[in-house]
Amino acid sequence: MESDNKQPCQTALYEEEETLARLTKTANFQGASGINQQSLNFRKDQMCDSPAERILKQLHNKQLLIVNPKRRNGIILYKRYHAEFAGPGSAVGVSLDTDCQKILPVGNLDLISPESADDRQRAYLIRRQWVRLTLQITENPEPIGRAQKIIEQFEGFFDSATIAKLPDEAFSLLVGVLPHTVAKVRGKR
Repeated sequence: MESDNKQPCQTALYEEEETLARLTKTANFQGASGINQQSLNFRKDQMCDSPAERILKQLHNKQLLIVNPKRRNGIILYKRYHAEFAGPGSAVGVSLDTDCQKILPVGNLDLISPESADDRQRAYLIRRQWVRLTLQITENPEPIGRAQKIIEQFEGFFDSATIAKLPDEAFSLLVGVLPHTVAKVRGKR
């Protein structure tokens, strides 16, 4: 049902875009009376951001989002010295990802807002499971073994075209190896 879903990276952003459209329409109709023009300009600047930049801003604003559990998608969250993968059903945002410096969507990323406390709790548990899976891989003392295992995990979940788009650096930061080790495992050297 992926073709039935909305554009990637946008489910949680629609509300913001609708608010901006309503404010812009009101400002044009009423001559911006009652609306702070600087605030309106700031929102217009936000709309010019790429989807990845908008998601990063949402993470920095501690907004809780969930990687759509009904799709094969995920997000690699680049932190200062490592990266984390949040797969389907995982919580992202809140205090978990305020230190996120960059994101990399995997697959046709779709972030949704939780509808209940149970949704939030389930999303936190799923995020913890993804972290534990990565931790198990990093416990291998051999860099080649870690690189092989993380690639195997992604191959078991995503198609080869999606994996081919992911840079060696992303895999290397997930399991603590050098990018050329990942390139070697992928057969690029």
